[in-house]
Amino acid sequence: MDDRTTGAGGKPLLRSADRARTWLRRAFAAACLIAAACGAAAGYASWTDGTRAAEAVARERHAVTATTVGTTGYRSGDWPSDRTSTAASATWQYPPGRVHTDTVPVPPGTRKGDAVRVWVDDRGRAASAPPGAAEVGLEAFLLGAAAVTGVLLVSGALVRVGLRAVDARSARAWDAEWEDVEPRWSGRLRPGPGDG
Repeated sequence: MDDRTTGAGGKPLLRSADRARTWLRRAFAAACLIAAACGAAAGYASWTDGTRAAEAVARERHAVTATTVGTTGYRSGDWPSDRTSTAASATWQYPPGRVHTDTVPVPPGTRKGDAVRVWVDDRGRAASAPPGAAEVGLEAFLLGAAAVTGVLLVSGALVRVGLRAVDARSARAWDAEWEDVEPRWSGRLRPGPGDG
């Protein structure tokens, strides 16, 4: 073993494997900072794009009062995991003077002749409500969290592989050094050439 120190305060037992482990741990700490920056950037970009898109949709959506003309029924979603919603046939005017009739979502317990709020597009057709700030914020948070998770998973896997390689190399070096030291240390000499 090399027992020389390197300058004032040197550590004589610090092996190259120890330096490699320290470097890998510092690399992971740096990756954590990079992950946080990537998450913040992805979340901010999603927030600004989502807000801009929601404002564009809000300019094309209009809330009108409709009157239900049919009984309330249940409508299932496209996927088995989708929630069942209540819907009824309703009629409304938009633009003024132009009558539309369609099946729209209504609150549970709505009866025929009740007034309900319906979102429509510029032509008066039934449409979804514009996304709110909560929806845009949740999407931005999820995208930011996904970016952080992705960077941390990749960097964590790389550091783990690196640490395993360092440990394997260190174990092989330890075994080789032990093979040289063990016979003298234990007092058991190995049979060599010419031993009878």
